[in-house]
Amino acid sequence: MVLLAAAVCTKAGKAIVSRQFVEMTRTRVEGLLAAFPKLMNTGKQHTFVETESVRYVYQPLEKLYMVLITTKNSNILEDLETLRLFSRVIPEYCRVLEESEISEHCFDIIFAFDEIVALGYRENVNLAQIRTFTEMDSHEEKVFRAVRETQEREAKAEMKRKAKELQRARQDAERAGKKSPGFGGFGSSGMSSVTSATIITDTIEPEKPKVTPASVRPSGSSKALKLGVKGKEVDNFVDKLKSEGENIIISSAGRKASEASKVLQPPVNIESVHLRVEEKISLTCGRDGGLQNMEVLGMITLKVTDEKNGRISILINNNDKKGAQLQTHPHVDKKLFTNESLIVLKNQDKAFPLNSDLGVLKWRLQSTDESLIPLTINCWPSESGSGCDVNIEYELQDEGLELNDVVITIPLPSGVGAPVVGDLDGQYNHDSRKNILEWSLPVIDEKNKSGSLEFSIDGKPNDFFPIHVSFVSKRNFCDIQVAKVTYIEGGSPVKFSSETSFVVDKYEILKIIYLYINWTFSCSSTKCSRQHLPEKTKE
Repeated sequence: MVLLAAAVCTKAGKAIVSRQFVEMTRTRVEGLLAAFPKLMNTGKQHTFVETESVRYVYQPLEKLYMVLITTKNSNILEDLETLRLFSRVIPEYCRVLEESEISEHCFDIIFAFDEIVALGYRENVNLAQIRTFTEMDSHEEKVFRAVRETQEREAKAEMKRKAKELQRARQDAERAGKKSPGFGGFGSSGMSSVTSATIITDTIEPEKPKVTPASVRPSGSSKALKLGVKGKEVDNFVDKLKSEGENIIISSAGRKASEASKVLQPPVNIESVHLRVEEKISLTCGRDGGLQNMEVLGMITLKVTDEKNGRISILINNNDKKGAQLQTHPHVDKKLFTNESLIVLKNQDKAFPLNSDLGVLKWRLQSTDESLIPLTINCWPSESGSGCDVNIEYELQDEGLELNDVVITIPLPSGVGAPVVGDLDGQYNHDSRKNILEWSLPVIDEKNKSGSLEFSIDGKPNDFFPIHVSFVSKRNFCDIQVAKVTYIEGGSPVKFSSETSFVVDKYEILKIIYLYINWTFSCSSTKCSRQHLPEKTKE
């Protein structure tokens, strides 16, 4: 048997998937498949049809055909057996026998065809073996991976054991007043490790580079291997620009890590019982008002680093009046939390896990109530003869919040130059590469609850949307806090530390496109017809 090609085609002869097993051009394969429907006799059922050069062996697959193109001297019985195997393979990868499904899984089908036939001759395989070969499921590979993972775990355990031994040896040496093993090889001095380190720092100087006649360096101190020099040069350049009257705004992406972390720094003294109260807000508003969606997700995370403080209870102070839905961890006693607002494990004989962040309580608030928006943004773009005048206002609705590092990002039309900024509260930065205007406000609180920005630029009103807002806050939105932590036995208080953060996941003001469709109806006793009106008036 010599199998030339295997294909899945439509009743019109269009090839969906075709695999050639001998040297054949695409044009010849498409020609043979296009001639196939014309050779079938209507009204008669056959499984093969022949021409002067090839034989078609086929089987209907609902609206498709599974076709094998073979030479005329091939064994028809073997051809039919091979055809049945091909027909059984296709439903393994396609849920429905349709053209779109076949096209979606075409590569899987071709790989399965290659397992059945090689170089025009059928392989001695069955459907289960084809499935195994295409999945490339190897028992030896599984054994190899299991052995490698075991070796990696053993190596990690050995590494931790060695590290503990070295640390213990250093601690013993420091207590005994001897030289630490970490400074071995610097001499046989009997001084302590601290003294040895000081002597090494004071006496050993880096070797100065040799000066060659070919490259004579100017006299003075070398700048090689000096940390922070580039940063100082940039700072000096910025200071010069400021002294010349330039308005320089450093964006949040270009700030130093120390400055960016000043807003929400974790507590300096983190106790063995540490709790984090975290909230994320996702909000979408329309440009003409109307809250489309607001979702606030919050969580209290507990981390215990001392096993003495593992068996504790946490009192939650829930002053939320916005309607947040609370849910405790599955291992927390829900009845006790509902009745007394206490977070305690169901099995009070067990302790909270050590050195791992455990979310003990989470809550979710979803609403379309506009009164719950923490910070409202109103944008009023109006077209003028010279372009567009834009007025943007913000207002803090929740006066209990204090928003830090607020950035309101307004998109600008491209290729129209920089905006002309008029009245401004805070600072601004125009990024010409990104075509955005960033309005920065360090703090928005009860004393600074509203402000505005005005600027003019060429464009249309819809060019200034969507507006994005970002901020951080040390006060959470739903007013859920940790009141105190006590031991389960005895009820004595436990010293704990906590931190609160309220950040933005998505906060945007979108443009709204209204679609007006107006119809007029004319009715009579026998029929009712409707006609589309081009005007926007409604009848």
